[in-house]
Amino acid sequence: METGQDRLRRILVRTIVYGILAAWAFICLFPIYWTVTTSFKLAPNVMQGHLIPFVDFTPQWRGWQSLGLSPDSIFQTSTVRAEFVKRFMNSVVASLSASSLALILGSTAAYGLTRFNYRFLWMGNKDISFFFLSQLILPPVVLALPFLVLYKELALLDSLVGLILLYTLMVLPIVIWIMRDQFRGIPVDLEEAALVDGLSTWGAFLRIVVPIALPGMVAAFILSLILCWNEYFFAALLTSTDAKTLPVMVASQTGSQGINWWSMAALSTAAIAPLVIVGILLERYIIAGMATGAVK
Repeated sequence: METGQDRLRRILVRTIVYGILAAWAFICLFPIYWTVTTSFKLAPNVMQGHLIPFVDFTPQWRGWQSLGLSPDSIFQTSTVRAEFVKRFMNSVVASLSASSLALILGSTAAYGLTRFNYRFLWMGNKDISFFFLSQLILPPVVLALPFLVLYKELALLDSLVGLILLYTLMVLPIVIWIMRDQFRGIPVDLEEAALVDGLSTWGAFLRIVVPIALPGMVAAFILSLILCWNEYFFAALLTSTDAKTLPVMVASQTGSQGINWWSMAALSTAAIAPLVIVGILLERYIIAGMATGAVK
């Protein structure tokens, strides 16, 4: 039977835990709050560090007006808004295509590494898996010149196809790493039973393994999407006009006359919003993936 002292200790521990979580949530969410509020500030408010709307400053649409996205300019012709929409769609197409392609290739590669034995020269399955993972160690700047020369020869500079292929290679090791652990947690007996019932290897994979590993696949897809969406280095290096993405447009707000904080904040808010929406829509899959990992 729980005594009053035990109950008090439990309440105290819970209060400390929730206090730490609340403090950490504040630390994580404050940059987003600062970005959103900055998009509604004027220059003096930005420089003076005013943070609370309607208390420290009166919100204005200056940042959104510069993009043609304010209520008074949304229905008017705007070249800046047209450019923003183009960069936004470039980011959407490149990120979704690369993440989907990496998920398909990475899931099949991870499944093969967990279910079959391979031998390439002296390397076995563990060595091949480590080879994929080791690609994350290489700094992107080392690959800048080789990719620049290669893409020039293949006529892939300033093209969405080039970005999609590069982004796929960039996130593929992460997908393989995540999905390999997911497939390891699925009993092989389920697939053997499916094979006995007449399914092929592909049939067992698609009808038995994929539904069970779906939460992990969604988590891998979201992580890949975030990495592709936020990628700046190669997007700035390999594109010039047609295939520029949103991060490059955000960085372009820095000029010789200073930084347009309100415009940069409005662009950043517009760039953050799709990822927040995706996270909300796929929340149950993320939680299910975390629960599967905890049980395993």
